[in-house]
Amino acid sequence: MADLLQGLTLALLLAPFSHQQHLKLGLECASCHKGALSSARPADNNLPTQEVCRSCHEQPVAIKQPSPNLVTRFSHLQHLKLGNFAAVIAAAIDGKTYHTLPAETVHKHLNTNNACGACHRGLEGSTQVSKANMPQMADCLVCHPKIDNPFSCEFCHDPGPHLKPASHVPGYLDFHSTGRANLDKQSCVICHGKRFTCLGCH
Repeated sequence: MADLLQGLTLALLLAPFSHQQHLKLGLECASCHKGALSSARPADNNLPTQEVCRSCHEQPVAIKQPSPNLVTRFSHLQHLKLGNFAAVIAAAIDGKTYHTLPAETVHKHLNTNNACGACHRGLEGSTQVSKANMPQMADCLVCHPKIDNPFSCEFCHDPGPHLKPASHVPGYLDFHSTGRANLDKQSCVICHGKRFTCLGCH
């Protein structure tokens, strides 16, 4: 075990963080992310502290600051009280009400044994933290399905131009209706709802 931890320490100093290696040791999410259990704001830093890492690693470990987050209202504490969402998300995918494709990819990574793994998917095989391991807005919409933008957006996000997709540049309303915009209409439903139709706006 000591050799494994020593090797893991060296790997951490030389490579991006690997959840895969840590989970193989039998660690639980709360072993390292202790703050998440009581976190009630997205601005909370729920990354492991140096003290947590030093409980296993002899050498100091470089811990980056959390990435900027557009979500300004969210509570891990409240959501953890509700249990594991994996079955609820799976039911939405099976019932064809999940807003993002390919839903099959989401389905196979749902972790029914770990409440954190329902929204933070694929960590068992993750050698580098990416957006794929973070909750998607489609996950939120499973339980919070009312879409009335921009008002429903402001339930979790601060209002402002940052909520507008990068594709929505000046002149977008005219350009996207020409047929040359090559729209991924599936991505439109995240902001405009599942019953969104072109005639809903035009």
